[in-house]
Amino acid sequence: MNGPQDLGGQMGFGPVAPEKDEPYFHAAWEKRALGVTLTAGGMGAWNIDESRHARESLHPADYYSSSYYQIWIKALETLLKRHGFVTERDLAAGKAVDAAATPKRVLKAADVPAVLAKGGPCDRPVATPARFRAGDRVRTKNFNPTGHTRLPRYARGKNGTIEAVRDGFVFPDSNAHGRGENPQWVYTVVFDGAEIWGEGADPTLTVSIDAWESYLEPA
Repeated sequence: MNGPQDLGGQMGFGPVAPEKDEPYFHAAWEKRALGVTLTAGGMGAWNIDESRHARESLHPADYYSSSYYQIWIKALETLLKRHGFVTERDLAAGKAVDAAATPKRVLKAADVPAVLAKGGPCDRPVATPARFRAGDRVRTKNFNPTGHTRLPRYARGKNGTIEAVRDGFVFPDSNAHGRGENPQWVYTVVFDGAEIWGEGADPTLTVSIDAWESYLEPA
C-alpha cells in the first residue's frame, strides 16, 4: 500500500539528521517495547510481513507523530486484537478482562538467545527457473496496491538493469495477508539517478533495490 512509511522521494519532511553516537534506546520503555514485540511474535500467530503491514497501516497523522517504538507498540496492539489475544477493554483496563486466544507457543526467557541467534530465514526454493539474468533490461510495474508491498513508490514504472540474481524468498505481498509464502526469485535492480529522480539528478548517482520477480517485466 502507499502508506506513510513509504517516504522515498517525498518532499517537505526536512533533511535526515543522524544523531551522533546515537544510543540503541532513548528510554527504558523502548527496550521493553522491543522485548514485548518479539515475544508476542514468538507466539506464532503472525509473520514478519503481517507485522510490517500493521505498522504501515497506521493513519499517517498517527504514524508521523509517533516515535519508532511507539509505532511498534501501536501496531502490536492491532495484531493482538486481530488475533484475539487482547480486547479494547483489556487495553483500557491495563490488564486481562476478557477471555483470550491460546498461543501456539510461548517464548521462554531461557530460549531467547538461541531464538534470536537462529533468526527467521525467509529464503525458500522456487519451483521455476529465474525469468531474468544479470544484464537484462527490465521495467518495474506501476501499481498502487491496497495491501502490503515491498516495491517503493519512487521505483514503480521505472527502467533498470538486473545487477544480480539473488535467490528465492517468501513473497511479502501475499504472506502479509495469509495467502501463503509463494516464494519468488529476487533480483537486485540498478537504476540511473535520472530515471528515478528526473532532471537535475546527480549524474553519478545510481539507485539499487531488491525486487521480487512479479514486480518486473522485460523493458
